[in-house]
Amino acid sequence: MTSKDWQKLCAERKEKQLQSIPKEWLIETPPESQANVLDVPKTCGLLTERELEITNTTDVDTLLGKLATSQWSAVEVTTAFYKRAIVAQQVTNCLTEIFIEKALARAKEVDEYLQQTGKTIGPLHGLPISLKDQFCIKGMDTIMGYAGWINKPAKKDCVLVEILYDVGAIPFVRTNVPQTLLWGETYNHVFGQTTNPINRYMTPGGSSGGEGALVAMRGSPLGVGTDIGGSVRIPSAFCGLYGFRPSYERLPYQGAVNAQVGQESISSVLGPMTNAPSGVRRFTKAIIDAKPWNRDPLAVRKPWNGREYELEEHGHGLGMCIAIMWDNDVVKPHPPLIRAMEITKAALEAAGHKVIDWIPHRHMEIYVNTERIFAADGGHDYRTDCELSGEPLIQTMSPTEDAHEYALDQPLAKTVIGKPVLISAYDLWQLHREKRELRKSFLDYWEATKATTETGRPVDAIISPVAAYTACPHGCNSDAFYTTLCNSLDLTTYTFPVTFADKELDKKAPPHEFRNHEDEAIYHLYDPELFHGLPVCLQLTGRTLEEEGVIGMTEVVDRALKAYKSM
Repeated sequence: MTSKDWQKLCAERKEKQLQSIPKEWLIETPPESQANVLDVPKTCGLLTERELEITNTTDVDTLLGKLATSQWSAVEVTTAFYKRAIVAQQVTNCLTEIFIEKALARAKEVDEYLQQTGKTIGPLHGLPISLKDQFCIKGMDTIMGYAGWINKPAKKDCVLVEILYDVGAIPFVRTNVPQTLLWGETYNHVFGQTTNPINRYMTPGGSSGGEGALVAMRGSPLGVGTDIGGSVRIPSAFCGLYGFRPSYERLPYQGAVNAQVGQESISSVLGPMTNAPSGVRRFTKAIIDAKPWNRDPLAVRKPWNGREYELEEHGHGLGMCIAIMWDNDVVKPHPPLIRAMEITKAALEAAGHKVIDWIPHRHMEIYVNTERIFAADGGHDYRTDCELSGEPLIQTMSPTEDAHEYALDQPLAKTVIGKPVLISAYDLWQLHREKRELRKSFLDYWEATKATTETGRPVDAIISPVAAYTACPHGCNSDAFYTTLCNSLDLTTYTFPVTFADKELDKKAPPHEFRNHEDEAIYHLYDPELFHGLPVCLQLTGRTLEEEGVIGMTEVVDRALKAYKSM
């Protein structure tokens, strides 16, 4: 295709999306100069008071309870969230697929089943769920940010969607991603750039950035993203959400589309993003209880473990020893992240837990190994998908106008590996061998903490930043190693909100001894005025395939934080 051809294709697809929105749901949007748009659903006049009540209900347990007892019907809940999602789309550009008739027809089926049988279909009965634009739904395009994937409808549902239907859920929208997925921001030539509803000058993160923006706007009670280097946790953190990254293959990926298909050195995983912890637990348990290993040959055959969730191996959640990683020795976190860790430490100690420092272990070796694996194909995968339409490979997430100045010529990741070069299978095997050795070394290091915890067991979990900063200006999210560390080592990880950046409390720190050019650029990026009011989240990291335990421990931390703030 010529340049005009792919651009025309993108314009037509964007127009098709606009036409899928009911005209009566279009609102008068606020001026672009309005940074925070969280109140627009309340002030725009589209949603009724009852619809606002429904969509402001962030606790998924409450939603499911009202749906199961017919206090709220699936049709009215789906309609309410759909209207709010369309408002979110108009102010943040977070959606890709809009299929109102299909979703409402499904909601009607769910209601009729309950009326006729007196029973719910399953544990997610009537719950609208948004999906990242990777999860195939029969008859719909799954574009994933590539112009060349337009007009290629899926022939069948992916396994996750099959299970969601079986457990009573209602898939109702799909959400925006960056071209190639391997970005911590969200922009592509087909649907454009997604903004952060808390401050539209800032990115919502990526690659599940559409989910982050939508759920933050409460346009969805629960979204599903994917994570290969932080793509669930980064947008969750930037948008003030709870986000969960399980270990490789614990939840079913079969039938979803992806970048770098066939790359199994560091697997992408799917995970929930919500405004309350109950959503993470209810979703994860529902999918595992559906025995995904009977549909996805890679899914781990591990039923939900209630004793693990009750923290039997962690003192039943009492008197735990939690480590805090204040810094990853690659890039130093901004002041709001430091304060969030201080708050969390104080909350945990007030709740009777011990907190110790976590000293990074071989981080630069893990960093370099990870980036070399990601670049092992020399960029062939991205170029091939771009060549389908002739569109160019996106090189920056900075907007063409009003771009924020960021003194970084290229991220550290590109510096440590140089120009991407296709490597041999043998060389890739050596990276695999090195990765195994690093994982073993990290495991031994963790086990050795038993000598300092005073609990008779190693550190129960590690708490750390999700990124070195809160949500940052478009084009400035250059580092992802706080999250990618867990993808490389396959450690189960859960992001949770702590506080908000405060220009009075989070003054700029004096310069430290910079480790590298990116560390220096990130230091200079911080401006207390610019970052004021943005959510500050952290992540709790546990062991490989410890999903139930990590969910349980994060709920303990979340309760400790809420109790501490109420003191």
